[in-house]
Amino acid sequence: MNDQRHDPQPESPAPPLPLFVAYPRLAASLPRLVLGTFPTPVSSMRRLGAVVGLADLFLKDDGPSSEFYGGNKVRKLEFLLAAALGRGFREVLTVGYAGSNHATATAVHAERVGMRSISMLLPQPGAAYLRSNLLLSLAAGAELHEYRSPLVLAAGVLLEMLRHTLRHARPPFFIPPGGSSALGTVGFVNAAFELAEQVKAGVAPIPDRVYVAFGSMGSVVGLALGFAALGWPTRVVAVRVVDERYADRRGTVALWRRVDSLLRRSDAGFPATAYSDDRVEIRDEFRGDGYACFSPEGERAVALAAQSEGLKLDGTYTAKTLACLIADAESGHLAGRRVLFWNTCNSVDVSRRVAGIDPARLPRSLQNYF
Repeated sequence: MNDQRHDPQPESPAPPLPLFVAYPRLAASLPRLVLGTFPTPVSSMRRLGAVVGLADLFLKDDGPSSEFYGGNKVRKLEFLLAAALGRGFREVLTVGYAGSNHATATAVHAERVGMRSISMLLPQPGAAYLRSNLLLSLAAGAELHEYRSPLVLAAGVLLEMLRHTLRHARPPFFIPPGGSSALGTVGFVNAAFELAEQVKAGVAPIPDRVYVAFGSMGSVVGLALGFAALGWPTRVVAVRVVDERYADRRGTVALWRRVDSLLRRSDAGFPATAYSDDRVEIRDEFRGDGYACFSPEGERAVALAAQSEGLKLDGTYTAKTLACLIADAESGHLAGRRVLFWNTCNSVDVSRRVAGIDPARLPRSLQNYF
């Protein structure tokens, strides 16, 4: 394992999560590691709003959520890695695409708590961030495997589970794609409560619409359920960036019910929430040619975000999400509404950590991306 390990617990206790302040019994039932720095900032996007015709446009930026590797996955991993350690696991196994932000975040933060990560990956179109993520995963001591299809990957997961069980007398702790189990999604229920604290402090108004990437469904479900528990009328606009078989209404409803059940089992005082189509609007027209295939609308969103706000987006997730927001604004669909864009992309510069990492150390199929 890589020598660069870090204590995930700060020298002084971190402030309690807003969700736990509101429902203290959850803290006893749902252990959490402090991996990130929260709350993440909220700011006005006045310049971009002026360009697209929105008077009230705001940004919730999860990019700097951890100095080691930020983005939205840190919120989920605080609960998932705590569960793994609490049950005595020393390895975690997760799945994603090559260069997956989730797989990379899992590798980085697992290393911080002394765990080894195993990434089971599918091919995707090449990109600069993909190469950086692969090298960062390697630097964090992750074991990387790539498979040509979902069916072959599923067989590979079973094989690696068996192989690691024989080697270590127990299987790795399994983390689902995107960390979007019921437990991982609690991290984004808390994100809704975190935003509520910032609204209370006058940083931003209660949004009418929140635009967020729709991949493994956890961020969308956690936010929408959290807003429902708060009694907000906010609708989450879920911009699909993956194939419908991985993220759809049926899966969203099923995950919502599991999260709702987990929270109410953990604290009977947590309000029952029911899924409604008024809570989540799934949009599919900005996916382009498929996962990780950059689109002209996304490329325009990248340019506008950089020029007007100095905000860096990725072409796979956040660019397509902002492209949807921009199109809705320019069509007049958002006139008079208060809108928030939730940036889920890591913004921490990892170039120093990956400098000097030899791609030849990667499995041969992954070397092809270089």
